[in-house]
Amino acid sequence: MPKVLGSLATHREQVRERVFDALRVQLYERGFDTVTLSGVASAAGVGRSALYNHFPDRQALLVAFVEHEAQRYVADLDAALADAPGPRERLATFSRLQLRRLAEFHLPPGQALAGALDPAAYRRIAAHADPIGDRLVAVLREGAAAGCMVEDDPRVLAAVVAGALSSRRIVDVDPAELDATVETAVAAVLRAVSTVARD
Repeated sequence: MPKVLGSLATHREQVRERVFDALRVQLYERGFDTVTLSGVASAAGVGRSALYNHFPDRQALLVAFVEHEAQRYVADLDAALADAPGPRERLATFSRLQLRRLAEFHLPPGQALAGALDPAAYRRIAAHADPIGDRLVAVLREGAAAGCMVEDDPRVLAAVVAGALSSRRIVDVDPAELDATVETAVAAVLRAVSTVARD
């Protein structure tokens, strides 16, 4: 690639990273309803016209951000699951990561987000849950094959587990209590799918 094109691609990626960092902070502090392109541009130190060259509207910005975050998260999830020695440990790892991610990532819940975005944008965002759900189904299948998890339909079980792990009430606690709360939820998930009662 010619040097000029390479530097333009690098510059474009740096701008996107600054914009996504600014958006991440605003989502965490104030939520999506208050996000404006001009506010994100200002926080990122990017001109409004430059931001509009990357993202024509708020929905395009949010979709690109979720795609970026989902790719990073799936890579982190795959690495963590690969390090876990067995299906129970993989399910605990998956659950822990999901809850930690929920604590960090402040987007409206599904129905509220669906109302804030047009259907095509919402479908693009929702599609990023598929690879994550596929990892959970694989862990549950592996657990059933190993005899340590129930043999119910893993897609149904995955939906139940994912629903439990998406409750903001678990993570909306005093930061000093988050570790203990997450571990309580992880233990509950393991008990729910285990073939034997465990402490």
